[in-house]
Amino acid sequence: MVETIKIGTLRWHHIHKPLDEDLNYLKDNFYFHPLDIEDCRSTNQRPKIDIYDDYYFLILHFPNFDRRNKFLTTKEVKIFWGEDYVITIGESHWVVDNMFEEAKKQEENNEEFEIGTSDALLYNILERLMTATLQLLRSISLEVDRINADLFSKKAQKTIEMISVTRKNIILLNTIFKPQLPLFHKFESGQIKGFAENMEDYWGNILDYYQKMWDMVEDDAELIEGLSKTFDSLQANRINEIMKVLTFFSTILLPLTFLTGLYGMNVGLPLQNDPKSFWIIIVVMLLVIFTMLLYFRRKKWL
Repeated sequence: MVETIKIGTLRWHHIHKPLDEDLNYLKDNFYFHPLDIEDCRSTNQRPKIDIYDDYYFLILHFPNFDRRNKFLTTKEVKIFWGEDYVITIGESHWVVDNMFEEAKKQEENNEEFEIGTSDALLYNILERLMTATLQLLRSISLEVDRINADLFSKKAQKTIEMISVTRKNIILLNTIFKPQLPLFHKFESGQIKGFAENMEDYWGNILDYYQKMWDMVEDDAELIEGLSKTFDSLQANRINEIMKVLTFFSTILLPLTFLTGLYGMNVGLPLQNDPKSFWIIIVVMLLVIFTMLLYFRRKKWL
């Protein structure tokens, strides 16, 4: 179903769940390229901006948390951008849906819109998406800081899970942001001219947003990689310390086990008929322990 908001001479069309008749309506009334219509029928399209004489077609990707608020997912934002209209299509990012609902309520209440051109409307959509994504990235950065704080705690299982989840989210962010960086450079460079004048500073602001977010993703990726390696080193060192203690006890017990096993045999042995033989063996075992401890200390193994 095509929902439409009138903003002066500007029209904002929004199709939440496009059906075939909706896409045919766009094709017949706006004469969009058939390949763009096909892109609207499918999901998981690569991000791009197609430039035509009278309109632009944008497919952008933005991150969003899943229902458990744990793992990030990719949300596609598909936009047709013409001189006097903006068309948003599909189950877009929640920011786009919320903006359209807000605009619809303004129209119902006969409130005036501050937006007068399609370029300004597109800028507002992109700015809101950038702001929401920036907040999401800050939550990821806080998660990295939390991992850094818990790195030296003894909750290894929890730390491993936090590192794994955060690393997965950062990898997804990397795959989202990296291919779109040259795409947003097209706005500031003038390759995408738009339909209104004096928009260069606004497009530059969008690029600044995106560059800042990309820098945050790169910084978090380096940090989580470093924290992961540090955690692995700590775990390896802890295992080494445990093995050292176990080896120490095993080494001490080895000669003692030999003595007890020797005097446990049913054969004639020295001192076996001596009533003090038990205490003599105990003293010998203590001497063995003391000698080994002294040797270990001299070798600085303890």
